[in-house]
Amino acid sequence: MDIGKKIKNLRRIKNLTQEELAERTDLSKGYISQIESTHASPSMETFLNILEVLGTHPSDFFKAQIDEKVLYKKVSQITYDEYDKGYILKWPVTQSNELEMEPLLLTLKANASYKDFKPSESDTFIYCLEGNVSLMLGDKTYRAETGDALYFKANQIHRLYNPTQDEARVMIVATASYL
Repeated sequence: MDIGKKIKNLRRIKNLTQEELAERTDLSKGYISQIESTHASPSMETFLNILEVLGTHPSDFFKAQIDEKVLYKKVSQITYDEYDKGYILKWPVTQSNELEMEPLLLTLKANASYKDFKPSESDTFIYCLEGNVSLMLGDKTYRAETGDALYFKANQIHRLYNPTQDEARVMIVATASYL
């Protein structure tokens, strides 16, 4: 690990010049430059002071950065076919229950419904890709057509259903793991 380079990157992220970091740590601009170019090694006290000014902790500073997965290929996606019960579920991001958002593609056959959900603190977004769906949220019902979106706090009992004679497809994105 190149400590100097990492300090330089953190300084830039905080939008500080070497001079500003030097002033806040009672060091000289030249010494900050030497640390960043690995021509000097700070004492433990100086290092901890620099990290404090940069708003990070030693454990975070030394934590190995794991490459974040960005692309989820179609072949890795999971489909759960319950068409005999009225729906097909497709998870485009297979580890989504470990992340902050959980996307789901849901196909509802004619006059079918997806399960009843208990109240939670999740924010939920539903985009109607094809057909028509209705959302029962507490004692109110909202109907969405192709291209419409529903966005709500899931703090009431709710259910998504297809009240029509045609198949419907939606994309659901919910915060937390509640689908």
